[in-house]
Amino acid sequence: MRVALVSTALVAVVLLAACAAPEQAPPPGPAVAAVTLEAVTGSPREEVPSALDRIDDPALPEPLVDPARVISGGPPPDGIPPIDAPTFSRAADVDWLTDDEPVLAPAIGAPARAYPVQILIWHEIVNDTIDGRPVAITYCPLCNSALGFDRRLGERVLTFGTSGSLYQSDLVMYDRQTESLFSQLEGRAIAGVLAGEELDRVPVQTITWAQFRDANPDGFVLSRDTGVVRDYGANPYTGYDDPSSQPFLFDGEPDPRLPPKERVAGLGGDTDPVAVPLPALVEAGVLELQVAGRPVVVWSVEGLRSALDTREITRGRTIGATGAFDPVLDGRRLSFTRTASGEFTDAETGSTWNVLGQAVDGPLTAARLDPVEHVDTFWFAWAAFHPGTRITDIP
Repeated sequence: MRVALVSTALVAVVLLAACAAPEQAPPPGPAVAAVTLEAVTGSPREEVPSALDRIDDPALPEPLVDPARVISGGPPPDGIPPIDAPTFSRAADVDWLTDDEPVLAPAIGAPARAYPVQILIWHEIVNDTIDGRPVAITYCPLCNSALGFDRRLGERVLTFGTSGSLYQSDLVMYDRQTESLFSQLEGRAIAGVLAGEELDRVPVQTITWAQFRDANPDGFVLSRDTGVVRDYGANPYTGYDDPSSQPFLFDGEPDPRLPPKERVAGLGGDTDPVAVPLPALVEAGVLELQVAGRPVVVWSVEGLRSALDTREITRGRTIGATGAFDPVLDGRRLSFTRTASGEFTDAETGSTWNVLGQAVDGPLTAARLDPVEHVDTFWFAWAAFHPGTRITDIP
């Protein structure tokens, strides 16, 4: 039996350790050519009151959340350093990822890009540009939530840092232009001059390195040449994802319908929040449901390793990669089943699809399903931000 040994004090030590490193250092491991693909400069700093300095500054709009619930996680602002100048290596040149390691795959851009969780677990935010679109790729280890955002807000191009604070155990980001505070899972500013503003989402899936590489042999991978020393490949939150263990600095009461850290696929946002428990989804392979009045198909395939289980990410227990898609293609609704090889077939044409929603064989080869916004996360976090969530039954 696995026993979670992670305590509040231990996680605090881990968070503090995550920000203790030299300013410059060569990347670990063998040298692999890394290049800057593109970059959009953020807007200049504005002379406005800072919620980062004082969340309840009377010169600012009233915060959207109780300021007392925005809690210091230990590190100072940017103590967990975001990646502001990402460099990338070609997928064919990368030999430091194992096939079943998790990577984040945004559903935009060509050639495609992968952001290894072994890097994001130490940095949490990558300020990047894809096809001329300024984006932020984010990962909160405490909620196990990977989300992408468009960094444009009106006329501003924002760049994001880590505030050092948590709200409901979730990463609180800040923008360097106004120093407003943003809740990662909500994707909105909860304090500061931008309070109430919401960021547009960029669909992101967490899949295995092999799944990304096979689908995108000409793709690019975020380099470990980040400018700081980190133990990439190691998990600083060993045992944190034990389903029954308690979340760090979570000041609410976890919804008792599921274990606090059971993994779920969350869909529907505030309009029609739905949680699909991952263990049942992995077993079933495919789930069809209605979310906010529209059909959605949710897929899962085994083989993805947990980044939050053992000390070495490559040894984490296997869980499931997921995808959520609109099953209607060119006006025709498709129905899917998972194959023994971990792919999917539609009954209507017999085409074969990968977990990214791409048809890779059959009459529909090269077609792609439209992704539906979803996030893989822990149950406590999804339920805290979406208390009216319905949990799906999976036959």
